[in-house]
Amino acid sequence: MRNETEVSDITVIGGGLAGVCAAVAAARLGQKVALVQNRPVLGGNSSSEVRVWVCGATAHGINRYARETGIMGEMFVENQYRNPDGNPYLWDLIVLETVRAEPNITLFLNTDVHEVEADGDSDARQIRSVTGWMMGSERRIRFESPVFLDCTGDGLVGFLAGAKYRLGREARDEYGEEWAPETADDVTLGSTLLFYTKDAGHPVKFVPPVFAKDITQTPIPIKRVIRSGDSGCHYWWIEWGGELDTVHDNERIRDELWSVIYGIWDYIKNSGKFDAANMTLEWVGAQPGKREYRRFVGDYVLTQNDIMAQEPFGDRVAFGGWSIDLHPPQGMYAEESGSKHMHADGNYHVPFRSLYSENVANLLFAGRNISATHVAFGTTRVMATCAVLGEAAGTAAALCVQHGLTPRELSRSRSGELQQTLLKQDASVLGVANDDPLDLARSAKVSASSHLSRIAIEEAEAPYPLERDIAVLMPADPGLAGEVAWLVDAEQGTDMTVEVWSTGRPENYVPAALEFRTSVRIMPGQGQWVPVQLDWQPAEPQNAFIIVRKNPDLTLYLSSKPMSGLLAFERGTPARVSKELEDHDDSQPVVEWSMKGLVRKLFCLRSAIGSRAYHPEHVIDGYKRPYGGPHMWVSERIADGETPWLKLEWGEVQTIREVHLIFNDDVNEDLINLHHHRTPFDIIPELVRAYRLEALDSEGKWETLASEALNRRRRTVHRLEEPVPCTALRLVVERTNGSDYAEVIEVRAYG
Repeated sequence: MRNETEVSDITVIGGGLAGVCAAVAAARLGQKVALVQNRPVLGGNSSSEVRVWVCGATAHGINRYARETGIMGEMFVENQYRNPDGNPYLWDLIVLETVRAEPNITLFLNTDVHEVEADGDSDARQIRSVTGWMMGSERRIRFESPVFLDCTGDGLVGFLAGAKYRLGREARDEYGEEWAPETADDVTLGSTLLFYTKDAGHPVKFVPPVFAKDITQTPIPIKRVIRSGDSGCHYWWIEWGGELDTVHDNERIRDELWSVIYGIWDYIKNSGKFDAANMTLEWVGAQPGKREYRRFVGDYVLTQNDIMAQEPFGDRVAFGGWSIDLHPPQGMYAEESGSKHMHADGNYHVPFRSLYSENVANLLFAGRNISATHVAFGTTRVMATCAVLGEAAGTAAALCVQHGLTPRELSRSRSGELQQTLLKQDASVLGVANDDPLDLARSAKVSASSHLSRIAIEEAEAPYPLERDIAVLMPADPGLAGEVAWLVDAEQGTDMTVEVWSTGRPENYVPAALEFRTSVRIMPGQGQWVPVQLDWQPAEPQNAFIIVRKNPDLTLYLSSKPMSGLLAFERGTPARVSKELEDHDDSQPVVEWSMKGLVRKLFCLRSAIGSRAYHPEHVIDGYKRPYGGPHMWVSERIADGETPWLKLEWGEVQTIREVHLIFNDDVNEDLINLHHHRTPFDIIPELVRAYRLEALDSEGKWETLASEALNRRRRTVHRLEEPVPCTALRLVVERTNGSDYAEVIEVRAYG
């Protein structure tokens, strides 16, 4: 046996997506990081060992403009390009390469940490080291650092350090949560095993093992959906163990899950009820995907009420948007539905105070073990949300090391710096604007070759009978007044009713308050452009939710030409929406107003209302994603041979060493790591593909600083070999990845 000691600035234990993003975030900020994972692969429940879809704030397309950016966003976009079929092993590679790209990270796979050295009394503990055993290598490794992150999911490191934690469900009266039980208990969400199937192209028999369960003697065939062509996360409901101890009873839970998987497959193959003669098992999981165990207690405990109120914490460092998604304790054997869902009206916020321990001074955590009640955990537990929490915690850890502070001290004295650091790295923080005093772009005068000022969707491709209410979300400037014309067929003379609603919070995209209503008379006829006069006086730029009420005598038209900043909705869950939404209460606005059937489609309309939503100065307005408007520069439609440009000018010479570019990767597009669905493109069309970055020299000539011909990423940082004195920077867009417009979200410049 070899005894070793690894000394670093930060030790991250747990290599799921929370741990990966925490380690990468800290490493990119210059800290030396040890990332310790007890499995042979990274990714946790998303890895090829478990194969769970990485879900997050988009809630499979229910929430708008909700996909995560930052490190998780990078992996989503790269996986879309390299792995459009959702191969689990290719996803493993994306995650591994993300870690190995950082020279400041030392990765320890197959290393199980089960010893913690900590001292101090129960209210003021300090971790000195953790020790792990590297399986297969006979190496016992002691990890020392001033800061530790528990991203283990189960919370073993914090537990061994004496960190305060909760297990099970709080009583309803403790936090006033509607969905909490009357009496506290130790019930958790259960664990799941998944399986994959494939068509072998020839008949395949299946002889069940002796331990396969006869599922016809259980509620499963009656209460759950079983189809021969489904596999993977379609069977997320094969869940059990919520009434047991999901850690100490892990082996028993795995055996029960195996018995049901093989019982389901026996039912599919041998009951005669399915067309499955050529189907065979391709893969069956052996590592249960745990949903819940310990939840640490931080300086703040996130609750159901915070989620539903979308509490805008002053120290918010991440957001989520998955529903509060709770499952019955009996799991797959329950008589009731496999899950129930409660949605906020939009994305909610997570405070930094929920990411560090109340009583262990140098312990942060991220993932499903953060400081939240059982009910609030029902939404924060999904992996893309765990990932952005990891990036926030890792960024905080780096600042703690840099300034010699504990997480609590950082929270009290430098939470603004934490937010600004996250924004600089393009992390997912909503509603906080860039105020970095070192960013030279903020003082520049911004101009462009053109900007989109008139909204017109005119390429009619498919009729849309107005059999339900529809809506269009579009940017609204103060003094909204003018005509919006709709392309309409009318079977007979009738009235069309149009309403303008505000959305309430800037992060919301549902109707909140009626601002204006009108009706216009339409005569019979085909292909009419019907003008509707709108009048609303918003105090500040925001979104307008424009509703056209149903009328069976009218037909609108759809176009498949998307436009950034506009979304189309149908009211009421359409029949084509998948089975997964059936347990979502459609009285909740984000479910009631669905965009699932209208992805990248818009209703044909022409707006005569001028808009400043796409002016070039939005690239320095501080916002990195939609928030009460699109917050980006969008050019006019690009003509053949045209190269739109964006220019930053200063009144005096600036010395530039680094330029940050953020292009539009359409955070409304729901991406996924595995096989839930795929997009019809491998690269987001709105992303700029080819560009050059130029500086204006003292002789008035444009010098090329950097260029790119095959960009497929949202964020690029150009670090120049030598400082460049200039009075202006210019970004010239030579080609997009399919969009008709040049689109840029942010430009930063540093000396």
